Amino acid sequence: HLATSLPLPSEQDHLRPKIDLIVFVIDIKNKRSLKNVDDSLAYVDASFFLGKVCFLVTGVGRVNCCSVEMDAVSKLAETYCSPVICCELELEAIRVSTAQRLLRLLEICAGHIPGVSALSFVSLMCNSADE
Repeated sequence: HLATSLPLPSEQDHLRPKIDLIVFVIDIKNKRSLKNVDDSLAYVDASFFLGKVCFLVTGVGRVNCCSVEMDAVSKLAETYCSPVICCELELEAIRVSTAQRLLRLLEICAGHIPGVSALSFVSLMCNSADE
């Protein structure tokens, strides 16, 4: 399910499936996307930041067209203890690889991978990004 911002409309709450993972998409070429993500974060329950949120940054291959500083994204990820996945959607191989990474993360967050919790996996992702 996709949403352009939060909160989600409440009229179909009873039909909405359980949410296993929230991916906030930030287009590095668009300052509004960072503002939209920042505004939406206020509507996410604090318990979700324990392994069920990540930030997907698109457009990273076009550094000269950036409107959003990667430092701002890094600070956001650090504040919310959530990993950042960077990609360039214009390249098919990277798009496919990113989709596979997100699907694997979703499988873990949904509890479909025995012995791996979302919290431990995301903790490993964040620690490896710091090195």
